Amino acid sequence: MKVLLLNGSPHMKGCTFTALSEAAKTLEAQGIETEIFQMGSRAMQDCIACGHCFKAGKCVFDDDGVNVFAEKARTADGFIFGSPVHYAHPSGRVQSFLTRLFFSNGALFAHKPGAVVVSARRAGTTASLDVLAKYLHISEMVQVGSTYWNMVHGNTPEEVRQDLEGLQTMRRLGSNMAWILKCIEAGRKNGIDAPAPEEKVYTNFIR
Repeated sequence: MKVLLLNGSPHMKGCTFTALSEAAKTLEAQGIETEIFQMGSRAMQDCIACGHCFKAGKCVFDDDGVNVFAEKARTADGFIFGSPVHYAHPSGRVQSFLTRLFFSNGALFAHKPGAVVVSARRAGTTASLDVLAKYLHISEMVQVGSTYWNMVHGNTPEEVRQDLEGLQTMRRLGSNMAWILKCIEAGRKNGIDAPAPEEKVYTNFIR
């Protein structure tokens, strides 16, 4: 089993990475393979609603990692999406990345456990978590929680490592993710499959 973690910070070894690493260490200790995918600092194209992905099965823009992440997602069993907090909101780059990812390949995430993690110096964390969690909810993912909201505080990795409650939250998140993955695997071995999809229905009140 494998969990794919997205580091949505432009800093490869910054605060968000520190939080994700704490969860990853716990997952590894539980026998779960992990990979932290680095978005890096390259420019991020937003979704332009061109519809290309409906026909091609991938985003039309192939230069910033979205399609690479989608390919890795095909063989991943769980996901943790991490973002820094910018102006009491997730990073705009993370939102562009996730919008294109889920719009072009949302079916890859259905019925898989997922979690969102944010890092902030001070405030804006719960608002950011709310925004990011919406990608999971609409994609039929099983959202994984912890003993507190999935956040860490600090302006540097060193300060994050002083946030003992935040690090404990990350470790518990990793433990919960590992447990859910093992429960899903046990259920599959006993003939319990994911619910069959219904034909999509759209409600349109405005004509």
